[in-house]
Amino acid sequence: MYNGEPWEVLEYNLMKVAQRRPVVQTKIRNLIKGGVQEKNFQQGDVFEEVEITKKNIKYLYANKGQYWFCEENDPSQRFFFTEEQVGTQAKFFKPNSIVEGLIFDGKIISVSAGIKVQLKVAETPPGVKGDRAQGGTKAAKLESGATIQVPLFIEEGDVIEVNTELEQYVKRV
Repeated sequence: MYNGEPWEVLEYNLMKVAQRRPVVQTKIRNLIKGGVQEKNFQQGDVFEEVEITKKNIKYLYANKGQYWFCEENDPSQRFFFTEEQVGTQAKFFKPNSIVEGLIFDGKIISVSAGIKVQLKVAETPPGVKGDRAQGGTKAAKLESGATIQVPLFIEEGDVIEVNTELEQYVKRV
């Protein structure tokens, strides 16, 4: 809890310079608004730990920068998040898929696609092998609309596993 709102630490680095107090350089994300900040904290800073629970929700569709969701078993309970709140992981959501909702104080404040998702390759050019020391890559458009680099042996219609945090190909399923 920082400034009355829940935050998530994305990156941190402990800096200790001779004869000075240690400083922690962090990159933190606001779980309610979705904004990312770089902030330095001193040795004596104290924070309250936030109680966050997770709940499965269903992603419905995206329209004009709004991502619409509903309760897993009750489609009439609809709500949306803005593009800024959802972040870059939104490009890995496919309609009618189950995602995790983060609940703080009885209200869903954020969504998460999970670390790895399985998506079908919608478009990719044929892989042409040439003179190279390592295996080559090519661009592939996924069923969710995201474009990532995949190995040359991946073809249209293949189902692949993607790491949503690194936005990278993991394996063919």
